[in-house]
Amino acid sequence: MSTTSSTNPETAATAPEEPAAATGQRSVRLIHNEATTEIPVHLLFRDDPDPAPVALRPAVVARRQVPGERTGEWRSTRRPVAARPRPAPRVDPDLTERPARVLPGAAGVAAGLGGAAGCAATSWWAGLVPPLTAQALGLPVSAGAGLGPAQWAAYAAAGALGMFGFGGLARGRTGRAWVLGLFGRYRGTVRRTGLMWVNPLLLRRRVDVRLRHWRSEPMPAADGNGVALRAVTLVVWRVRDTAKATLGVEDHETYLRECVEAALARVPVEPLGTVRSSADVAGDTLTRLVAADAAPVGLEVFSVRPVRVEYAPEVAAAMHRRRIAALDAAQRASVLTSVVDSVEDTVTRLTMRGLVELDDYERKVLVKDLTVAFCAGRGDTGA
Repeated sequence: MSTTSSTNPETAATAPEEPAAATGQRSVRLIHNEATTEIPVHLLFRDDPDPAPVALRPAVVARRQVPGERTGEWRSTRRPVAARPRPAPRVDPDLTERPARVLPGAAGVAAGLGGAAGCAATSWWAGLVPPLTAQALGLPVSAGAGLGPAQWAAYAAAGALGMFGFGGLARGRTGRAWVLGLFGRYRGTVRRTGLMWVNPLLLRRRVDVRLRHWRSEPMPAADGNGVALRAVTLVVWRVRDTAKATLGVEDHETYLRECVEAALARVPVEPLGTVRSSADVAGDTLTRLVAADAAPVGLEVFSVRPVRVEYAPEVAAAMHRRRIAALDAAQRASVLTSVVDSVEDTVTRLTMRGLVELDDYERKVLVKDLTVAFCAGRGDTGA
């Protein structure tokens, strides 16, 4: 008998043949593998009580030849490329909230009244005021110059002054801010309260800067095992930078909703009432992720907490049956442990106090009877 050769004739050489009669030992077969060393057959099948020792040659390592590849040509081994970190959202660095220049409301009121007075004086100058009205107001009789170019210029100046004065009046409220822009350019933010005057040519956008909470609709989520869930979250947040929240993103409320949904897709949550610590960990992780995504657009997120987590409709029935089965198994295990402890305590007390002397057979019978009695009693109480 002789040893068999490797399965790959190009890389493995055949073992030398040794006659069984010359060595006084029986022949031993070897198995060659293209990626491992020679494996003796008797190590795989241990039927022989006295295996023969075999001298192994150095390890034979080979590789399958790819179709179309020349002999001796090796392909380059590609190392796994590490995943690139997710880029954080970026907003124009020059887009930062800054206070806008406004005037007190008294200045706007004074300008508006001045414009109205100018229009009245121009009308008297042009002789458009009725005599009875002029006498009632104590005005001197006008010469009646008529509406000429000078009168029209005076009307235009007084009217523009009145419109600018009254048209720029604005009322600031607590918890609200005005984002001002002129021809698409950010001009500042007004957080003042009360009556003030703002340039009427500026475009105003009202922003709510109060502490706000938002209860989301049921969003898709998953637990640690990948079971589909529906989670409702409570988000507490506010607008920190009005310029970025208004001009840096199309709709900051929609952006926040999408950030919460993306975080739920990355963080496993558990149904409420199972493990309290896991719910706290999931809430902290959701808060950190959503706050990191919302900070570049001027939003400050304080907490993201799941308030209702339930199974998706397609798996709700199956998971309900599974939970009932788990509760039933836990109840049965608790009852069995209690019964075994009670039987052990009863038998130990009887024997330790010397009330009865039991051999092995009698002890087994007593344990059996007590177990049946305790289990029957527990079943009647539970019913």
